[in-house]
Amino acid sequence: MTTKADVTLGDIVATNPAAARVLERFGLDYCCQGDQTLRDACDRVGIDDAEVDAELQAVGSVGASWTALAPTELADHIVATHHAYLHEELPLLDALAEKVHAVHGDRHAELVMVRALVAELRADLEAHLAKEERVLFPAIHAIAGGRREFPFGPVANPIRMMRVEHDRAGELLARLRATTNGYAVPDDACGSYRSLYERLQALELDLHVHVHKENHTLFPAAIALYESPG
Repeated sequence: MTTKADVTLGDIVATNPAAARVLERFGLDYCCQGDQTLRDACDRVGIDDAEVDAELQAVGSVGASWTALAPTELADHIVATHHAYLHEELPLLDALAEKVHAVHGDRHAELVMVRALVAELRADLEAHLAKEERVLFPAIHAIAGGRREFPFGPVANPIRMMRVEHDRAGELLARLRATTNGYAVPDDACGSYRSLYERLQALELDLHVHVHKENHTLFPAAIALYESPG
């Protein structure tokens, strides 16, 4: 059995998407911090890398790896899969967070912050998706067709900004998880309260995979395509 201790978190998930759930369970950031090795990541949070490695070795391979897709195909896949999900889910979550706060806010003061963070996350992500769909992803298609001149200069420029915005989204998700004590549902929670926390957890997982696909596969491939001989 080959250990994964010296493999980066990004490469682990790129090789087998099913590994994402294992890393999520241990609180290991494979999207914004995907360049760190499993050993280093475990050392940083104080867990045994051998335990994580054993679970990674045991997990089955689920889902096709996106690393085989061409940059244009991967960009289209991200829009159809992750962008479509966010376009539908973010307004619903925003409304649900407002509803839960209105009903339970007097007994659960943390819902004030949950409501604010969900609204902030929605605003940031919707603006981010628009930039990718209207500027960066069309540019990737144009680069594949031979174009190299853009108003924004090299494609690395907008990619740099997208990475910054990914980090910002990651910070908001971390604050949501901390504010909700890991999405722990209180005993007096109604169905809407439970649904809010469950759906926020689902969004967190999807966004981690989404950012991973861009940071560790799409963006490097787009830069390499741009820099390749025409």
